Amino acid sequence: MPIIRVEMFSGRTPEQKRALVRELTDAFVNAAGGTPQSVHVVITDVDKGDWGSGGQLCSDKFPD
Repeated sequence: MPIIRVEMFSGRTPEQKRALVRELTDAFVNAAGGTPQSVHVVITDVDKGDWGSGGQLCSDKFPD
């Protein structure tokens, strides 16, 4: 049971998440085999204020 974990900034629409899950599943099956039903995708939305990069909060580096 492969699990693909995605952590990304909040703000994607349900349609974007559906497309992401579909594309990741298809890519995994094409590259590694198996069936789409065996692939699990877990999406974690993270607020920019809870993510740091290069010593800075991403909310400071990438304000909306």
